[in-house]
Amino acid sequence: MSLDLFVDTSRKGISIALAGNDSSLYEEIINPEAKGETLSKALDDILAKAGAKLDDILRVMVTVGPGSFSGLRTGVAFCQGICFSGARKLYGVSTLHALGCFAKEADKSKVAVLIRARNGYWYLRLNDSEKFIETEDALAELRQAGIREIVMDDAAMKDEAVQKFASENSIACTLDVGKPLTAWATLFDSVAPSLIQEANYIQPSYFEKLQK
Repeated sequence: MSLDLFVDTSRKGISIALAGNDSSLYEEIINPEAKGETLSKALDDILAKAGAKLDDILRVMVTVGPGSFSGLRTGVAFCQGICFSGARKLYGVSTLHALGCFAKEADKSKVAVLIRARNGYWYLRLNDSEKFIETEDALAELRQAGIREIVMDDAAMKDEAVQKFASENSIACTLDVGKPLTAWATLFDSVAPSLIQEANYIQPSYFEKLQK
């Protein structure tokens, strides 16, 4: 058995999925109330339900931010731990890059990802570039790019300015939850594996790094 493991602790709770290398889903756990410290048990449970063992996992993909610092630290460290022996490859991916895989729009140049950073500020992924940006500037960039679909979090779904903009420009809005993590399997083709992620990639100053 050859399996891929997907782990996301960058958002609320933890999401973990186990899939065959043909992207067929074996099992998925999404628990918005779970803490990162429960990852080990979640992995044991998902392996048991799939009738698999740790040795069957050959690739691990984990989100590295932006997101909850404590969640990211725990998720990345956990995945580094199970990949330390070299028995499996570790892939660290931007949370925004991963969420973009949930879009239905075939032309990915017309897809953006928008999640809230703090009041009036957002993390925006557009045309392979990621920014920490104010609402007005974000909407201006989306308008200029002719975006057709935005993958967004609940905060963006509830934001009046964002929703008015999407409605006036006939832009599809896709919520970032309730989608299978196995959609991220396509990223294996474009992300290089590494046992060691940049330590400062998951620091609170993430947005500052993006603007350098």
